[in-house]
This record gives sequence, structure tokens and C-alpha cells, in this order.
Amino acid sequence: MGRKRTPGLLLRRGVWHIDKIILGQRVIESTRTSNLAEAEKYLAHRMEKIRQASVYGVRPRKLFKEAAAKHLRENMQQRSIADDASRLKGLLPFIGDIPLHQIHDGTLSPYIDDCMAKGLKKKTINNGLEVVRRILNRAARKWRDEHGLTWLETPPLLSMLEVDDARRPYPLSWSEQKTLLRNLPDHLSRMTLFKVNTGTREQEVCQLRWDWEIQVPDYLPRYFWCPHRLSKTRRTV
Repeated sequence: MGRKRTPGLLLRRGVWHIDKIILGQRVIESTRTSNLAEAEKYLAHRMEKIRQASVYGVRPRKLFKEAAAKHLRENMQQRSIADDASRLKGLLPFIGDIPLHQIHDGTLSPYIDDCMAKGLKKKTINNGLEVVRRILNRAARKWRDEHGLTWLETPPLLSMLEVDDARRPYPLSWSEQKTLLRNLPDHLSRMTLFKVNTGTREQEVCQLRWDWEIQVPDYLPRYFWCPHRLSKTRRTV
């Protein structure tokens, strides 16, 4: 007679699946193998992880790339999510496979060194570090696993670079402004003059419509109502 298989394993279409209650928690998932010995090892591994979490409060190990993917999925509606995705693309080769609890200033040093070698500004590097900080804070305060434990016990205190290489703002003089406007095509000249006087962003100017104008009788300045979808802060302006 063949040996008995471990209770909780079922063979479906040639692949072993788990269907078992472990410490009050029902686990239903595939072991992704047709080999019984490998399936039993996987089941034992899952049982031990659940025991560690339930009895001792031990968090299952989460890699930074898992947290990064969750961050992107949950914030697809944010206007800045494309920027976050771009920054994470540069970060993942350095910390993607590192567990969340092992991320700190030291593990981020190679990323910073690489950015500096590429000539990136410190503010640009800080933008990437800020994404890491935001993800780790969510992992420690918001995201929870199937046992009710946060992904990370405590977020690390990450250091930002001192920004001492930023280009100084350069306000145009009246004569320089006139020269700039005079050398632009007519449609761009009008848009630029509007931006100079209102401080609006590119998208707000490029998509501005006359039917958003608010008529104020006997008052020379013009007012426009811009919908929140055009505003960086998602507020109507």
C-alpha cells in the first residue's frame, strides 16, 4: 500500500491543492506542483508561517517590490502615480528584493551613489527616497496581512539629502519679459503672458476654455472657473 498523504491536500487536474483549516484559518490555494512530496513540504511551510503569525505575532516577510506593486495598484487614480512609477523603476534594481524590515539608509546608499554618478540633482534623488518613505509608512500603519498584522512593525527614519545644488530662481526683468514675448509665436506669447500674470500651471492654461469665464459686470479683470480635474491639488480653482 502507498503511504497516506498529508490531510488537507487534494489532487485536481494533476496539481495538488490545499484545502485545510489551520489554527482556525481556512487555507485554500494551489501548491503549484504535481509532486506529492513537494506539495507536503509547501503545506508544512504554510502551516508554520500561520503558526508563527498566530501564536507569536511573527510577520510574514514582504519584499519591497511587493509593497511597490501594491502602492501603484492602490493609487492609479492619483495624478502623480506616473512619477512614482518612474522613480520606483530606478529604485527596484537596488532594493526590490530586500525585505521591508531591512530597508534603511545603508541599503539605500547604493541607489543614492548611482544617482549621484549619473549627475542627478539631490532634489530628484530625494523625490525617489520620499516614495520609499511613503510606502514604508503605509506598510507599517495601513496594510495588513491575512492575520491582521501590519506588513512592517515600525517604519525606519530615512534621511533626505541636503539640497545644496538646486538652481537659483531667476526672475525675468521687464525688458527680458518683453524680449521673450516678442520672440514667441502669437498664440504662445498670449499664453505666456497669461501664465506670468496668473501663476497657473501648463495644463490649466492649455485646456482653458472661454465658457469657463465668469462674467463680472463693470469689472475689467477676467475670472475663470477651472474644474478640479485640471488642478494639481484636485480642487476647483
